[in-house]
Amino acid sequence: MNKNIENLEIALGYKFKNQKLITEALTHKSNKQPYDNERLEFLGDAVLDLIVGEYLYNKFDKSDEGNLSKIRASLVNENGFEKLAKSINLGEFIYLSNAEENNGGRDKSSLLSNAFEAIIGAIYLEAGLDEAKRVAIALIEKNHKDISLDSLFSDYKTSLQELTQARFGQTPEYIVVASRGPDHQKEFEVAVHIENKEYARAIGKSKKIAQQLAAEMAVGLLNGEKK
Repeated sequence: MNKNIENLEIALGYKFKNQKLITEALTHKSNKQPYDNERLEFLGDAVLDLIVGEYLYNKFDKSDEGNLSKIRASLVNENGFEKLAKSINLGEFIYLSNAEENNGGRDKSSLLSNAFEAIIGAIYLEAGLDEAKRVAIALIEKNHKDISLDSLFSDYKTSLQELTQARFGQTPEYIVVASRGPDHQKEFEVAVHIENKEYARAIGKSKKIAQQLAAEMAVGLLNGEKK
């Protein structure tokens, strides 16, 4: 079941010197080896948080902490890493048990996200922060042509609509529950309903942002139900 790791390295734009390290990063715990990718995943999660935080700090020099945190949260999460993993066909290269593979493991959001974090953790261990940053930022910029609060969260509204249409045969409804504060500092609370049931609600500095935040929460909830 050996993989052609060279194809993955081409997609990453990085060649591993230590083949044991990349093998560990690609080994899911179900494969029942003396090693798996959970420790590298733990490390990669912290490295990616720092890389994306620094990237956004430099890219948006006039954004406040709240907006930077929201943009980072929409990149540094399971859905965000799954998107990057799929862009390099990472699922093809993961070592799984037959049972996990037959259970659709190669397409599981959590499994792909964890493996991507492990890959970045492995690059960090072998080549350092600058190289891990180069690989991660190149993939982020390739897969997110417009990195901004509205564009990133709009992906969640699209994702939620696709999910609800497939599962329920209808689109979500966004309801403004409340608005607070003076006109120049207004905040809106929006709930998202599917089949007349509230799935999530969120607060934002505009109705659009609140809708997008609520959509992100609902996508996470629906994906959780699916697992």
